[in-house]
Amino acid sequence: MSLIQRQLRIRPLRFLIKNNYFAKGLTYSTLSTIGARSRTISKTARSVSSQLRHITMPSSEETKITDWVKPGDKTGEFKRQVSSFRNWISREAGAQFPPEAGRYHLYVSYACPWAHRTLITRKLKGLEDIISFSVVHWHLGQKGWRFATAEDQDAPGENVIPDPLHEGFTHIRDVYFESDKEYAGRFTVPVLYDKKTRQIVNNESSEIVRMLGTEFDDLIEEKYRSVVLYPENLRSQIDETNEWTYNLINNGVYKAGFATTSEAYEKAVIALFEALDRAEQHLASVADQGPYYFGSALTEADIRLYVTLVRFDPVYVQHFKCNIRDIRSGYPRLHRWMRNLYWGNAAFGQTTQFEHIKWHYTRSHTQINPFSITPVGPVPHILPLEEEVRAVVARV
Repeated sequence: MSLIQRQLRIRPLRFLIKNNYFAKGLTYSTLSTIGARSRTISKTARSVSSQLRHITMPSSEETKITDWVKPGDKTGEFKRQVSSFRNWISREAGAQFPPEAGRYHLYVSYACPWAHRTLITRKLKGLEDIISFSVVHWHLGQKGWRFATAEDQDAPGENVIPDPLHEGFTHIRDVYFESDKEYAGRFTVPVLYDKKTRQIVNNESSEIVRMLGTEFDDLIEEKYRSVVLYPENLRSQIDETNEWTYNLINNGVYKAGFATTSEAYEKAVIALFEALDRAEQHLASVADQGPYYFGSALTEADIRLYVTLVRFDPVYVQHFKCNIRDIRSGYPRLHRWMRNLYWGNAAFGQTTQFEHIKWHYTRSHTQINPFSITPVGPVPHILPLEEEVRAVVARV
């Protein structure tokens, strides 16, 4: 809140008029003369004051959605909100949310890396006929993610449609308020929704990935049950990797991009590239064991890292100023690993929509890109497996 806005809330009416905050033509001396003796002036002043507050004071919802760094935070650091809906789909007897075919729905965005995790997992586990999904429009506005309309011609991809479950709902926020009328957080995706009880089950992507990875196994074919994304023999390594990957890479690009001070930006971007160096070195250590992050086993660690790296060169390098190096020329092992997933596994390639990704970041974050110009490159968005950039070929 600005100094003027604070003054408007706490100063008496005479102070506001004397300092020309509103009511042109109504002078301080006029008010002093007529003042309390005129009910008409009093009513008019209250009306004008009310209108002024309505015009100048942003709603709490708008502030929360658009202020990625809290106003007044001198650190300039982006701090991610903790997810609020944390219920669990479980195979245990008597569970509030048991696994059932057709009962649950995923609201996602193709642009959002956190939602992308759940789309990949849904496809890897063969849950397409068990859990429905729909995709919001790529633009994130003052009211949050909106649903696509029949008139939208700029949102390609499967299931970019109006809300299929609620006639008249225009934004994902409507789904949040249906579950909690007093909800005061961000209106994020993914959202795992229960069509039976008409409420949000969970909006934390890491937990949704775990649920999709295990709790529907009794309903799917054996070939999909054999896809184990969190195997017991690797759990400690996956947990450790997830922790630093999330803090320094997945969230690290946002810390750099939304920083409002040079100190916060440089701290985040240096930590980000140190983490990318670490991931590159790790892949070198398992190169003879298989194509995945832990060698022969595809795990949730692959999913978590992929959704950030596939957005890195098309968006994060320029839009979030993560430009110490790019992936295609600066990290040959990460580049090869990412392309193996994109070109070799439909769960990764078919759920990656570069148009949504680029348009969302460059046209939603107007504080970063006020003219909403979307860069043409890189061309192509992702290289074929057999092709390398010249800088890498020269080094080899």
